Amino acid sequence: MVCCNGKRSNIRDKCYLPIRMGKIWLMAMICLGMVSASGQATGKAHAGPAYAFVNGNWFDGTSFVKRVFYSEDGVLESARPGRIDSVIDLGGKYVVPPFGEAHNHNVEWYGEERFVRLRDKYLKDGIYYVKNPANVPRFVAPLKDKVNIPTSIDVVFSNGGITAPGGHPVEMARRNIERKIWVDADAEGGFYYAIEKPADFDKMWPVLKETNPDFIKTFLLYSEEYDKRARDTAYFGWKGLDPLLLKIIVEKIHRDGYRVSTHVETSIDFHNALVAGVDEINHMPGFRANAGYGFEKYKITEADAQAAAKTKTVVVTTMGTAINSVLGKTDSVSAGYMEMIVYNFNVLKKYGVTLAIGTDYYSQNSRYEIENVSKLNLFSNLDLLKMWCETTALTIFPHRKIGYLKDGYEANFLVLDGNPLEDLNNTARIAMRVKSGVLL
Repeated sequence: MVCCNGKRSNIRDKCYLPIRMGKIWLMAMICLGMVSASGQATGKAHAGPAYAFVNGNWFDGTSFVKRVFYSEDGVLESARPGRIDSVIDLGGKYVVPPFGEAHNHNVEWYGEERFVRLRDKYLKDGIYYVKNPANVPRFVAPLKDKVNIPTSIDVVFSNGGITAPGGHPVEMARRNIERKIWVDADAEGGFYYAIEKPADFDKMWPVLKETNPDFIKTFLLYSEEYDKRARDTAYFGWKGLDPLLLKIIVEKIHRDGYRVSTHVETSIDFHNALVAGVDEINHMPGFRANAGYGFEKYKITEADAQAAAKTKTVVVTTMGTAINSVLGKTDSVSAGYMEMIVYNFNVLKKYGVTLAIGTDYYSQNSRYEIENVSKLNLFSNLDLLKMWCETTALTIFPHRKIGYLKDGYEANFLVLDGNPLEDLNNTARIAMRVKSGVLL
């Protein structure tokens, strides 16, 4: 990732009048006109006006505190800077860190109109940070100057994921090639790398690194049946890496400084991912459970929940679609599915496992996910807000000062019309968006 640098503008010397919420659009137009659109974000401050944000209630990780914050060169400070260009009255509204989407594959380049629509939807929903775990590298190159800038979303990409021959997501690549959306080169060596033994990894690893991934995506699917599925074409797309191989390659990937995310399906996949030492588990088991196997197959053990908490392994939810599909239904299959979902959330909650919000739903985003998880009534609004603002941001950009409203942190925040701790729906009532000290 390269830095997001901007130059000071004489415009900042002309903004002295206090700005109230009703006229915030005027300053937004001024700021957008002075922003450079080059490079990827690393959290380095973007030069811009010095603001005083007064009369706001700021989230401190537990509650809302009435205070004043200043933003200078894209960084939050509680101490008044030497010069203030504008005073912005927040009118007693509620300030929270922006939200994240820890699992979606929809940020790729399929034309300007489509990207702008996607970008604007994310920003409208207050989602600044997006993680794309498995993508076609050539669809990222055109985004270089369109993401990871103050006026857009910040995105990390894994590029091609590592799986087994005939494993997920090979079937997705084949389908998109048949639809003429992709070409053959987008499959092996593009969207995925298929390996069976350590020597295969050693051969492909330099090739994958050449694509400049931000992190590495790997796949486990029904790894308790790896030997059974490995050579059987009946399981095409429903298998993944040998779990013993995963452990070997995770150690090698970590030595080169990359974090590893792993797709799982079953509770044994979850266990094997932990044994391998991955940094992030991309799904809760059972996100697309097969009722024919029985729901016990997808239940996380207490020992594994304890282990995930101890190792601080992040678990990305991706359960919104499953919850939505069975909520309110009374048939035995739906009831069994819901019981499994509730059990898994409860066991992860019991041991304090780090949960991040991700949807893995191409036409939706993490707002859909958080709304569905909240319907389970298992977490307080405070729990949900912290998952969405704090842990999700940090599993996407672990080395940036984001996710909190503190001195020295990036001036990225949302101003809400209502208190989200009283009503989570207030997260959708966004009165102002600030990113890198720029008013959007």
